[in-house]
Amino acid sequence: MDVLWSPWRYKYIKESCADPNSDCVFCSILASSASDEEKFILKRAEFNFVVLNIFPYAAGHILIVPFEHFADITSASKAATDEMMDLNKAAHLALRTVYSPEGINSGMNIGRAAGAGVAGHYHMHVLPRWVGDANFMTTIGETRTLPESLTETYSKLKDKF
Repeated sequence: MDVLWSPWRYKYIKESCADPNSDCVFCSILASSASDEEKFILKRAEFNFVVLNIFPYAAGHILIVPFEHFADITSASKAATDEMMDLNKAAHLALRTVYSPEGINSGMNIGRAAGAGVAGHYHMHVLPRWVGDANFMTTIGETRTLPESLTETYSKLKDKF
């Protein structure tokens, strides 16, 4: 079996999960006086908001985040989780329309052990994928290559929601 090591990820995991009482990045986004465009918020719905991931794995990496700060999805209301799934469907449609991906990853990492970078505020990731889009730049060069800026991604996706 081959093993690929990514030691730089440990620093990210350790720092993002080190202090459970630190400010929540998602709550900070909502509390900020910056415009939705400056915060890359694509849509505000009744229970959730849709925002670009500012550390994307691929261009078009979207996050669907509840307004309420819960660590676990089981604490959320049915209305909030139903809306999250509706926004997930809208995100799929937007990504297919704008990027024509060969696939889409859609899911959640609930809890630190499951890989949640923000363990205290559950959220859903939605990102376009293409066969062969993962390469050794990330593993060997500790570098992720993205074909466009977040501002350009925001401009492409904003009117799709």
